[in-house]
Amino acid sequence: MRGIIYIAGVVVILIIAFSAFTFTVDETQTAVLLQFNEIVRIVQEPGISFKLPLIQSVVLLDARLLNFDIPPREIITVDRKRLLVDNYAIWRIDDPGLFVEAVQGSIPLALRRLDGVIYSDLRDVLAEHTLDEIVSEQRIEFLQRITELSRVKLREFGIELVDVRIKRADLPAAIEQAVFDRMIAERQRVAAELRAEGERRAREITSAADRDVVILLAEAAREAATLIGEGEGRAAAIYLAAHTQNPAFFLFWRSLEAYQAALLGGTTVVLSTDSDFLRFFERIRGDVERE
Repeated sequence: MRGIIYIAGVVVILIIAFSAFTFTVDETQTAVLLQFNEIVRIVQEPGISFKLPLIQSVVLLDARLLNFDIPPREIITVDRKRLLVDNYAIWRIDDPGLFVEAVQGSIPLALRRLDGVIYSDLRDVLAEHTLDEIVSEQRIEFLQRITELSRVKLREFGIELVDVRIKRADLPAAIEQAVFDRMIAERQRVAAELRAEGERRAREITSAADRDVVILLAEAAREAATLIGEGEGRAAAIYLAAHTQNPAFFLFWRSLEAYQAALLGGTTVVLSTDSDFLRFFERIRGDVERE
């Protein structure tokens, strides 16, 4: 029984000694070994490493990419608009030794440094632009500039800033409705201007069309009068040629046309027997009697 107790005691002592002289580094971690607050060694390979108990201490740091959800802050744009910006940052510990020296290896302290630096650059960059520019595709360029500025400043803390992004940008509730009302009024003003411009253009087009119609009708009437005149001239020429070739037949033909026009529609005409209008009828009757 005593032997079992002795063996168990030895095992416990060995376990305590082993844990006092060793430490374990996970594959997602980096270990910084300190001796009297001075950095002795940095362990980046996963596995078991050794240390001196009581003299040396270990600070374990996360070696992965980390996400920092920055609290929403208010900024003022160049056009004097207040904007509530909610953004986040992607970062990692780039220099474990410098990180431990600068912020004692404390993640909460590192986040305070991140918050102060990023917000300062975010405020300075966005304050140079209008609200419309910030909410447009140009914001990608602004965020790249913010990331570059903040990355340089955070290197002195052993931090590598990978990226800064805006989740959303809202107007403060107190002025949101007023801004919406101004936006609606501006859109209504633009719509009224566009409608007025459209009506003006419609009047111009209608006036031009009416003018073109008058011109076309006048030209058509002129061409019609010209054609009628040319037709009448050609008809007179034909009549003259017919009269020249056979005056008697031409006279007879014209008389028939006169009879047709005068007696059209059952018209009654009273004439004397010696009227020139009836001389062809008299001639036709004489020819019939001779036959």
